[in-house]
Amino acid sequence: MKPSDFKQRLQNDQFARHNGIEMMDASPGYARVKMDIQPYHLNGVGIVHGGAIFTLADFAFAIAANSHDQVAVAINISIAYIKAVKDGTLYAEARELSINPKLGVYQVDVFHADKELVASFQGMAYRK
Repeated sequence: MKPSDFKQRLQNDQFARHNGIEMMDASPGYARVKMDIQPYHLNGVGIVHGGAIFTLADFAFAIAANSHDQVAVAINISIAYIKAVKDGTLYAEARELSINPKLGVYQVDVFHADKELVASFQGMAYRK
């Protein structure tokens, strides 16, 4: 995959765009994204829906895992929700922990704008 293909694929991610997620920074094995919390991100009790937090973390994971010009897809993910939030901005930062020709392992931390940890996400990607 050419670098231009990777950037085009990110721009074509309709789900991330629909959820208001923006890429802030990316480099090999690393990504930082943000999401301004909107009313449609809230669940029935008025806090950010776990699915919205997962989507933010998953997009950062996807960017980091696909940053080596090789298609990578998730094969295992675990997330722990640590703190509930209602408003503001969420940031997700993905870091590559390990990579080999077939697998990549990533840690994604989701923070509120006040720097408090909201969720911890671990993902494994299969590198095609």
